[in-house]
Amino acid sequence: MGSIASKGQLRMSFLRWAIVTVPLILLLGFAVGSAVPSGDENSWYAALVKPAANPPDWVFPVAWTTLYILLGLAAAVILHARGARGRGSALALFAAQFALNLAWTPVFFGMHRVDAALWIIVAMLALAISTTVAFGRIRTLAAWLMVPYLVWISFAGVLTWRIGQLNPDAETLDPASRTSQML
Repeated sequence: MGSIASKGQLRMSFLRWAIVTVPLILLLGFAVGSAVPSGDENSWYAALVKPAANPPDWVFPVAWTTLYILLGLAAAVILHARGARGRGSALALFAAQFALNLAWTPVFFGMHRVDAALWIIVAMLALAISTTVAFGRIRTLAAWLMVPYLVWISFAGVLTWRIGQLNPDAETLDPASRTSQML
């Protein structure tokens, strides 16, 4: 039986990959994000001077949920491309950049290391660009699904850099000392 798979069979194969990759990436992202308080729930972060371009706190979970869904779909597209040249290295690049993505939150919000978080974003962006190029060589759709992520982490890099500039003492900042209450 040497018949070629029908469009319906191919679509179902992709959906099986997507049903695994999208929830997995969402789960990993949210697990790391909930392990360390972020946004205004984090007293250290709330005490930082933020750049004017800093979005309101509600934007971050909406953006990351959307981006994680797109990342999961991009990974599913590549996983579905069985036998494609460069598939293994493209997936390895994806895994490396995603590992850096997961490392950023604990370093920034947990350790209060703005400088290290900036270097993580720089490396993450370089790997994400390489991933996008590798994905594009396999499936153009997968590369396009990565573009919003590239834009967002570029923006996050600028925000991190500006927070570092505006808060040179960020690592040693004691939120209790920045109170505006008068006694």
